[in-house]
Amino acid sequence: MKTINVLIGFVLIALQTTALSATGNSTNVKIPELIQIPAGDFVTGSDRAEREYAYQLDEFSYGHAITRSQKWYESEKPLRSVFEVEFSITRTPITNSQYAHYVKETGIPAPMVTETLWRSYGLIHPYSRVQKFIWKNAVPPESRHSHPVVLISYEDATNYAKWLSDKTNRSWQLPTEQQWEKAARGTKGNYFPWGNIYSASNLNSHDAGPFDTMPVDQFPSGLSPYGVTDLSGQVFEWTRKQTQNGRVIVKGGSWDDKGCGVCRAAARHSRPATLKHILIGFRLVIEGAS
Repeated sequence: MKTINVLIGFVLIALQTTALSATGNSTNVKIPELIQIPAGDFVTGSDRAEREYAYQLDEFSYGHAITRSQKWYESEKPLRSVFEVEFSITRTPITNSQYAHYVKETGIPAPMVTETLWRSYGLIHPYSRVQKFIWKNAVPPESRHSHPVVLISYEDATNYAKWLSDKTNRSWQLPTEQQWEKAARGTKGNYFPWGNIYSASNLNSHDAGPFDTMPVDQFPSGLSPYGVTDLSGQVFEWTRKQTQNGRVIVKGGSWDDKGCGVCRAAARHSRPATLKHILIGFRLVIEGAS
């Protein structure tokens, strides 16, 4: 019965998404598919046992204890039950194809970053690794239309949400950190979308992936309890949670990560809001009943 209810929910969301494309100003707009997340309590944060498991995963994969020595997971929120109101979240990260409609209609700059700006970030990835992600003539790189869009700052993501809101007469936003986490782990506090045991075959990470983004929705075994995909690995995702000094919380881990302690739903860290990174994309939510 549970499986039937989930399938019915998917069909309803798909029908709503199709209806949206025929309303408002949404002509020729690729509207993201939504998954409804019901209101209710869920377990958020982590405890010592979960963080210890994350450190052990990383030590096994990296062969050293860098994440433990740098205390990567000590800023996670304490394990507790909280209430979250109903919302809907995009089933996949926003793709290059979806973002391309925005670029074409508005004329805003396509995703890119200059070598000078990239070097100023002080990241470990050389600029040569960025080239395959840069758009040419406002068009996504060939064969990457269904990949998550990257090289997107926090402002870029929020501006896309505002544009989509205008096109559909609905209020699209980046998810709060709490919304993102509930969509990823369900109500019982799963470490990962699929459960508490890490499996490299359930996500796009450096453990078993191509060390690159992939088309979205390639890991049916990695779906969250609600049927949301790519919430672990693939790309980190901007949330609505801003911290001090112009930084924003990102969630989810990426194709670059091994371990993968950082790919857990409770894991969190901040990045500068102005950063345009090959590891960071985004997805959106609509709050309230669908």
